Amino acid sequence: MKNRMRLALPLLPLAMTSPVHAQDDWPSRPVRLVIPFPPGGSTDAQGRLLAQKLSEVWGQPVVVDNRPGAGAVLATNVVAKAPPDGYTLGIAVSSHAINPTLRSNLPYDTLKDLQPVSEVGVQHIILDANPSLPAGNLAELLELARRQPGRLSYASPGSGTAHHLVMELLKVKAGVNIVHVPYRGGAPAQQDVMGGQVPLLMDTYYASAGLIKAGKLKPIALFSPSRPASVPDIPVVAETVPGVSAQSSVGVIAPAGTPAAIVQKISADIARAAHTPEFAHKLLEMGLDPVGSSPQEYDQRIRADILKWAPVIQASGAKAD
Repeated sequence: MKNRMRLALPLLPLAMTSPVHAQDDWPSRPVRLVIPFPPGGSTDAQGRLLAQKLSEVWGQPVVVDNRPGAGAVLATNVVAKAPPDGYTLGIAVSSHAINPTLRSNLPYDTLKDLQPVSEVGVQHIILDANPSLPAGNLAELLELARRQPGRLSYASPGSGTAHHLVMELLKVKAGVNIVHVPYRGGAPAQQDVMGGQVPLLMDTYYASAGLIKAGKLKPIALFSPSRPASVPDIPVVAETVPGVSAQSSVGVIAPAGTPAAIVQKISADIARAAHTPEFAHKLLEMGLDPVGSSPQEYDQRIRADILKWAPVIQASGAKAD
């Protein structure tokens, strides 16, 4: 017995350190990045750009897995149920913080089953108008809405999106009644506003920029907290109605229980990439202002956004599409 114990004891340090070695070796095989939208959209393009960059950094393929549907719930559930080994990551957007209040039957717990990794960047949300609308800025638009309550309407990419909810917040703060017309995506909403069927549009600035330049849409105001350096000439809502702001967030999440060392490595690599001039410039061209936050900072952002959107969802009566 003593001889067997002497033989076993030298093996204990190796057994105790093997998980560390496994983390040090990560990634030793391809990593999957789950994107909650179909190929071809802006978030898909941003996710693929990130996947390409991380593949270069890690020396392993980062394989994109598109899982659209149910307001990003399908994709997020794939991540939540995946082994927590660092080999499945997911792209999270603003609906990640909206869904816990909007949807009562989520198949996962947003805060318990998922690990925030890093906020990659933010997109600017804009209120546009058909060029024929007799209002050139937000103050004139709100005055028009007060004179004609319930006569104006706005299109959004769908009920429960950040675009919808921040406009509902503006309506409450400004005391106006503007009717919501939800669409299934930004493109059909744009078409109807340009065609004059709906006078106002809630959109991502990147998606509207070309149409604004062509004179097909009129910018009213951005919902960013302050005028972004990339769009300095368009006023923000808070200049007219203080306390109203929102941005569309794009980040990376992992299954809860993913080793902290792996989470920290992924986060640090994303942060370094976000501050690399060439990569940051490509993100900006896609309408995403680089952030590259720590896991702790991204967790705080998600928790704050859940608290921010909950009363807006309840007050607006928003329902999941």
